[in-house]
Amino acid sequence: MSKAITDLLNILDLEKIEENLFRGRSPQVGWQRVFGGLVIAQALVATQRTVGETPAHSLHGYFLLGGDPAVPIVYQVERLRDGRSFATRRCTAIQHGKVIFTLAASFHQAEPDNLQHAFTPPDAPPPDDLPDESEFLARFGAYMPEPVRRYFERERPIEMRPVDPGRYVARGDKADPVQKVWVRTSAALPDDPAIHRAALAYLSDMTLLDTSLIAHGRSVFHPEIQAASLDHALWLHRPFRADDWMLYVQDSPSASGALGFSRGALYSRNGALIASVAQEGLIRLKPIPTVNFAQL
Repeated sequence: MSKAITDLLNILDLEKIEENLFRGRSPQVGWQRVFGGLVIAQALVATQRTVGETPAHSLHGYFLLGGDPAVPIVYQVERLRDGRSFATRRCTAIQHGKVIFTLAASFHQAEPDNLQHAFTPPDAPPPDDLPDESEFLARFGAYMPEPVRRYFERERPIEMRPVDPGRYVARGDKADPVQKVWVRTSAALPDDPAIHRAALAYLSDMTLLDTSLIAHGRSVFHPEIQAASLDHALWLHRPFRADDWMLYVQDSPSASGALGFSRGALYSRNGALIASVAQEGLIRLKPIPTVNFAQL
């Protein structure tokens, strides 16, 4: 098992410090703030620990402050309701005495599949026909902006195979705000479905906000852009494995007032709709410094 996956499993294994109270940590990899997907995943783990085997089917979170990777995050869970079919939890993530994230999660006992339908996935080449990350870097690394290349060179727990590699090498090219990326964990996970749900929650925050910048010829790595996730919603529709390939189909119907809205759908390799995602984030153009000629 890769170190990145081992680290991910360790940081998802929260420490219980009191009833309904858990502590999580961040990987020490030089990030300036905690990755939003990590906070979502840890909050989901905290709420799941208070429910038992009943699986989560939806969650809604708000990012209030950037997380500090240098110190642990304390997760406080409120047991809002325990019904025969549904359970509801609220989770508050705290650092330095302040709330940095809130999550509401709903859990649902499995019921007979009498009524079901789902959209089919759009056309996309299978992941085996796309270059793996080492080949992707060898082929396109020299053309990538430096921050993008450093991101792909780092060992990560999530493997990505973009359907459109041009998104990662373009500099200022505008296009329709849509993208498709195959994703999975970079190594096999234990069979516990709760771990797979947490891993999917983690990866669901990847590349999504960036989709809202495609129409503007920029990315979250662009030096002119101040970007941050503001809220995140996830619905889990069907059983899945996060260590098998999933097609993450994304679009951005709207951006205005420094806010970018993106939607996502995750499909299994055989075309089953696994999950739906929605997110709004800050995509603010940084002000251009003005020159004070009196000081020249």
